[in-house]
Amino acid sequence: MSAKKSIKPTRLPVLNGVSDIRRFFYKNETPLYFISATNFNLLGADEWIKGFKFICHIECFDGQHPNVFSPDEEIPHDDFTSIEDINNYLLQHPEVKDYIKTRTNDKNAGKVMFLMFDEKTEKLAKKLGLEIMFPSAKMRTFMDNKVNTNRIAEKAGVPCVPYVLSKVNDYKHLRKLSKELGEELVVQTPFGDSGHTTFFISNEEEFDKHSEEIIKEKEVKVMKRINCKGSAIEACVTRHGTIVAPLMTELVGFDELTPYQGGWCGNEIYPDAFTPKLRKKAAKFTQLFGDQLRKEGYIGYFELDFLIDQDNGEIYLGELNPRVTGASSITNHAVFALADAPLFVFHMLEWMGVDYKLNVNTINRRWAKQENIDSWSQLIIKHTEDTIEYINQAPASGIYKMFDNGHIKYDRMDTHRRAVESENEAFFLHISKTGDYLYEGADMGILVSRGRMMTDDFQLNERAQNWIKAIRSKYNSTIVEDKRKKLTLTGSLTK
Repeated sequence: MSAKKSIKPTRLPVLNGVSDIRRFFYKNETPLYFISATNFNLLGADEWIKGFKFICHIECFDGQHPNVFSPDEEIPHDDFTSIEDINNYLLQHPEVKDYIKTRTNDKNAGKVMFLMFDEKTEKLAKKLGLEIMFPSAKMRTFMDNKVNTNRIAEKAGVPCVPYVLSKVNDYKHLRKLSKELGEELVVQTPFGDSGHTTFFISNEEEFDKHSEEIIKEKEVKVMKRINCKGSAIEACVTRHGTIVAPLMTELVGFDELTPYQGGWCGNEIYPDAFTPKLRKKAAKFTQLFGDQLRKEGYIGYFELDFLIDQDNGEIYLGELNPRVTGASSITNHAVFALADAPLFVFHMLEWMGVDYKLNVNTINRRWAKQENIDSWSQLIIKHTEDTIEYINQAPASGIYKMFDNGHIKYDRMDTHRRAVESENEAFFLHISKTGDYLYEGADMGILVSRGRMMTDDFQLNERAQNWIKAIRSKYNSTIVEDKRKKLTLTGSLTK
């Protein structure tokens, strides 16, 4: 496959190392944007980069964030079925067009990042004079396909859970295909949203529940079901090699947070999360995968989910996300990133038309040191009931304090988690707000705090339970009896 390469360097002075790179972005004159449903994924980017702005459909900070622009008036549009739909709506909105025009320098409208985009997004961005700081939508779609991910892993020499790739015609056919994989299977369709299309199947009844979604696909991934725990790692393919951040734990499928059995619902990062052997393996596999991505033509930010087999200690590739993700906020505000530069800075550097020198191996060694990792957790709180509810009141974004009795109070406004001082405080970003509707799977908000939210055996700890209950108690909503009511947002807006 071909892909748009990173921008060819101009004759500007060569940037020599991290300090020069930081200075370059502090003095940046090119308008830079992150356009998405919310600004969650790149929180804090505006503090590192002069001229960086967020253009969002959902105003999570109720007008108090200095670098978030959200159009005031809603123009007619079809129902949103994806983040791509939201971004395409924003790029056609008159207020957004005017905002970009007012910031255009010497006919240079600037550059833009998206969480998700498609070929229509590319055309709309080009029409506005914006250059997308990512490989093409066609390439990202190819990489995002869970079936193709395994094929890339094979070429990279990265191990996967035993699997077969095939079309499935019916349950009998599934069993024939998977006879070497055991009785308990995991079936994934090529594209899925935080657990929507990951199916756990051990009998025909379980297959029948999802048969329509499985059979319609030209090809699915059928895996042996292992006793595993999830983990995540983010990285960036650069011209000098693949920069790898530390391995994080993943929260998956907790009933208190998500209605989806395989649904991602948070992350933790802390020094002793994994054994040195596992960390080293994960970093090695991520570098191998990143190097293969570069051979495929891919440049920039990506995330890998790894599955750690609790029975034999082996680590396997789960899936690839070729973009910034819901875990990016954890990665980019940890001590290792603040000491050098966040991973998104190295991503953007590949698209800024400047040459630079960087010792990637030195950065990777530094980021792998235990003393450069501090402890953080984030919880993605979804509406878990099969109801549609109108929100009468929602908690504001900012810093909350928890008392000994488990109650919380809003303490102060801040734009991201760095202001959290102790484990008795947390940063909450509301996504569903007053006047919105809750539906099964809707993102209510993200809670980020210092310290851990899981026990050593990967269960929610008491502290996490208290925070979840406390935040949910701050939402006041009324059940809407007519479930036929049209909704304008579906699915996850964070990953």
